[in-house]
Amino acid sequence: MLTTAAALEAVLAAMPEFPAESVDVADLVGRVLRETVVAERDQPPFDRVMMDGIAVAYADYADGTRSFPIQATQAAGDPALTLEPGKAIEIMTGASLPEHADCIIPVERIHVEDGTARLEDGYDAGQQQFIHPRASDHAAGAELLWPGKRISPMDIAVIASCGLTTARVSREPVIRVISTGNELVPAGEPIEAHQIRMSNGPAIQALLGTHGYNNCTHDHIADEPELLRERIGAHVGAADILVLSGGVSMGKADYVPEVLKELGVERVFHKVSQRPGKPMWFGTGPDGQAVFALPGNPVSALVCCRQYVIPALEKAAAAAPVPPEFASLAGDVTFKPDLTCFQPVKLISNAAGQVLAMPVKTNTSGDFTALSATDGYVELAQEQSQFPAGTPVFLHRW
Repeated sequence: MLTTAAALEAVLAAMPEFPAESVDVADLVGRVLRETVVAERDQPPFDRVMMDGIAVAYADYADGTRSFPIQATQAAGDPALTLEPGKAIEIMTGASLPEHADCIIPVERIHVEDGTARLEDGYDAGQQQFIHPRASDHAAGAELLWPGKRISPMDIAVIASCGLTTARVSREPVIRVISTGNELVPAGEPIEAHQIRMSNGPAIQALLGTHGYNNCTHDHIADEPELLRERIGAHVGAADILVLSGGVSMGKADYVPEVLKELGVERVFHKVSQRPGKPMWFGTGPDGQAVFALPGNPVSALVCCRQYVIPALEKAAAAAPVPPEFASLAGDVTFKPDLTCFQPVKLISNAAGQVLAMPVKTNTSGDFTALSATDGYVELAQEQSQFPAGTPVFLHRW
């Protein structure tokens, strides 16, 4: 069996790169950027007023002037006026600084009567106060966003400020999630005592969606070789990524590996030295499709999806690598030292602000209910058997 590190390396090495496409700004959130976004103009593009009030020349204030005749009013979006000596221009937040003005007195610090603004007694003004200098955020031509960035709502403000109506991002992959098993019954349909509700497929779809991969549909196929061959074959031909759940162990009804072989999907590996998720299978289709066949137990399926499928999609989307994250165990963990253990955890913090990972026990790898209380899982090396509280461990958030 491959180690978990070797399995992930093999998956990443097999992944193609999704092509880039231009997408409207309104649809960019969550997509992976494939171009450098460059500033169209200085930001701010002019000396920007930061407070409602009056604009004056600081030299007049320094000479003892405390009453300023109001010359004019300038709102945000108006062309900059030219301030006359000894006078003030009534100014609004966001306006461009009038020429010859270099001090903003807030409206709360003045009293206006008969067209004259008088400063409150004892007010201490400063030169350049409440002025956001031109290009102090960035200059025209500055690189603001880079390829590999997953676009956030805050990035939309940057992109729009650069005058862009579209940006180039990685194409969304077509993903098919396939649940196999005669025992599975979807929610809303009648169910017998010997059957179970289908949960893996919807959960895998949801997990992919939280990482930005939403072009994903789900299918349920019974454990019948001909039906599996027909339906999986159609999905292989239509999708970039296939994620199957169930049918990959050693039982007589575990037909998935053989069916995939018949469909021309070349096996890269089958079984990984980990707990849970040991039976995982991975291969590549005739046209470079990535095919993940995950174990049917829910905890195993979700851990394998997060451990291998998500990083594979990030690699293919040309997403920037995410720095590793660590936490300290909040409780002792002991297990048999033969497989890497992916231990579900709930994250807490202590008084010092340190992130702690509290182990959450699952009642076998079928206990998906326990995962509801978790934030992710930690990776415990197969060479050890005892991990006392305080041990630093590699953290994978869901």
